[in-house]
Amino acid sequence: MIAASLVEDSEIIKAFVENGADRASSLLVRKYRKFVFATALRFTNSYDDADDISQESFIKAIESIQKFRGESSLKTWLYRITRNLCITQMRKKKFYSLFSSESDESYLEVPMDEASAETKIENEEFERNFVKILAELPEKQRETFALRYFEELSYDEISKMVGVSVGGLKANYFQAVQKLSKRLKME
Repeated sequence: MIAASLVEDSEIIKAFVENGADRASSLLVRKYRKFVFATALRFTNSYDDADDISQESFIKAIESIQKFRGESSLKTWLYRITRNLCITQMRKKKFYSLFSSESDESYLEVPMDEASAETKIENEEFERNFVKILAELPEKQRETFALRYFEELSYDEISKMVGVSVGGLKANYFQAVQKLSKRLKME
């Protein structure tokens, strides 16, 4: 069997049309699961929430694949689905937090196998600060930075995903880097 990452979007769509959802769903999930999870994780800062949203994103995509018009790539379409689900979840959490007295601060945990306890604590503290600072950026800057830096997407790809001009994206990325470096130096 061909590696899922090598399968073209057109082949996945063709598999939906010709063979039904099982094979095509499997190809879609295998090809884009890391991308969808990473996108959800950046928005939610929670592995559990990112996992739930990833599953929900694929369910929604598979259920509405007949609405896919092919005007963008499947990756762009999945990004938009995932982003919208993340935004909806964040709104729900914000709403529910108004009625809750507990604050839930969940940070990413990066396992460090051979690091000393001191180094591990420093790394965790840096990561918490970085995630906190990243979350404070305006949404467009945070989104552009994450797609460019973490996903290593080109400005053209990001432009198609978020509907912002390449020039606007470059400005967002530059401003995000400036703000992040300034804040990290202060910390």
